[in-house]
Amino acid sequence: MNSIHTIYREEFPLLLREIPDPPRYINIRGEMPCLNYTFLTVVGSRRYSAYGKEVTETLIRSLQGLPVVIVSGLAFGIDAIAHRAALDCGLKTIAVPGSGLNDDVLYPRENKALAEEIVRRGGALVSHFDNDVAAAPWTFPLRNRIMAGLSHATLVIEAEIKSGTLITSKYAGDFNRDILAIPGSIFSSK
Repeated sequence: MNSIHTIYREEFPLLLREIPDPPRYINIRGEMPCLNYTFLTVVGSRRYSAYGKEVTETLIRSLQGLPVVIVSGLAFGIDAIAHRAALDCGLKTIAVPGSGLNDDVLYPRENKALAEEIVRRGGALVSHFDNDVAAAPWTFPLRNRIMAGLSHATLVIEAEIKSGTLITSKYAGDFNRDILAIPGSIFSSK
């Protein structure tokens, strides 16, 4: 995979600079898409339903050809589905793992091939942790803060009562960003 480079606060995308107490730096592997794109964080359950998967793929596919970047957390479930859907329809995507970016700590290990494809296809991996920080329970809420901070809006597909998805949407609200949610079946005629 590409080498990792560091950018400091004054070089951050404007949206990330605007959040309260932004990190001092972020590490990037790959290329950050142009800032004239709309960044959309897509989050949801690791234990997703067939409906959640279909909605994620359908909504992201509907953005094909538009200047939209899909941001998500590289985790199992809706995160990985969102990254894959973006790649499949030619959208840029940014993964914000709950770990550093070194190969030996990148989390989850099972999504390493997906991470490599994201970078190879013009997207990026972004982390505000040192490159050798392993994923731990405390890293995920901080990761969710960065996802919400990078994006114009956060789309919640499915969420459990206690979940990182709701933490991300809370940050989005705190940062005065749009929060979008799937209330029920978008395929129903009722």
